[in-house]
Amino acid sequence: MKKLFQTLVPGFLVCVLLLLAACGGGTTTSTGGGTPTSGTGSTLNIVFVPKQINNPYFDTAASGGQLASKDLSGQFKQVGPSTANAAAQVPFITSLTQQHVGAIVISGDDPNAVAPSLKQAMSQGVKVVSFDADVAPDARNVFVNQADSEQIGRSQVDLLAKQINSTGQIAVLSAASTASNQNTWIGFMKDELAKKYPNMQLVKVAYGNDDDQTSFNQTLALLQQYPNLKGIISPTTVGIAAAARAIESVKKGGTVALTGLGTPNQLRQYVKDGTIKGFELWNPANLGYLAYYVAALLVEGKIKGTVGETFTAGKLGMFTIAANNVVLLGPPTVFNSANIDQFNF
Repeated sequence: MKKLFQTLVPGFLVCVLLLLAACGGGTTTSTGGGTPTSGTGSTLNIVFVPKQINNPYFDTAASGGQLASKDLSGQFKQVGPSTANAAAQVPFITSLTQQHVGAIVISGDDPNAVAPSLKQAMSQGVKVVSFDADVAPDARNVFVNQADSEQIGRSQVDLLAKQINSTGQIAVLSAASTASNQNTWIGFMKDELAKKYPNMQLVKVAYGNDDDQTSFNQTLALLQQYPNLKGIISPTTVGIAAAARAIESVKKGGTVALTGLGTPNQLRQYVKDGTIKGFELWNPANLGYLAYYVAALLVEGKIKGTVGETFTAGKLGMFTIAANNVVLLGPPTVFNSANIDQFNF
């Protein structure tokens, strides 16, 4: 019996260990450095948590973060859910807190849903930087904003107005209904319409949840529900590409105007064939680069994240932390047929 016990126990322990290893799953994507380690010493261990992995916009932002990590000799990793869902971000935040990473850089899918887990991370010494979409102010150290929110909202209305002679029914195809950046922009869109464009009527705000097929279907529904629709604003890179494809699928390219936020490489074909006359965006790679830099300076103690502090972010130059602990990347660029081939991102 003793000999049998000595034979079976080692095999049983191996099975248990294999089973435990198999249970540590989760949907993640990583680039750059390896498994996170402590953010102490000279090692910068900074992890990005986007709204959604395998999203062209966040992939581009991640490339900027990875470049910054090389410039600073730090580590870069990106983890997150495969669908844009605030509740799905929480386990990743919790796991990173348990790993004692140096900083979490997050685009919040809901500013309040992720706040408790981020506050827990901060209480454990993890620095938190929000970028792209802010989280609750008391749940982060600094927010790296892509551009002035008011300027983004108003300029998209102005772009569309030029294309439809400031007249007709329009709709907005947003991302998630809880996305703080989207809702802020839409608020300024509505104000711009009320102040400057009395003959433009916003008939509906639809939500594609940053999902390609949902955004495509929502666009088709808008076109069917409002046969006199003159234009659509989609302030989301997933949404605008899906909307362009949907408009072309029913042969309304050039008839229903489309603008919003997208990347040049993603929308080049639609600009070339006339479905999109003009759209705008900042460089998401620069946004990721700046967010990593801010996180690194916080981890190293070179900035505290307080209003009025100035710092240099590598190739991007000098920045100042403004009111509400916000760092502004800069104004967006308008892309059209005249300049789109000058950009590659």
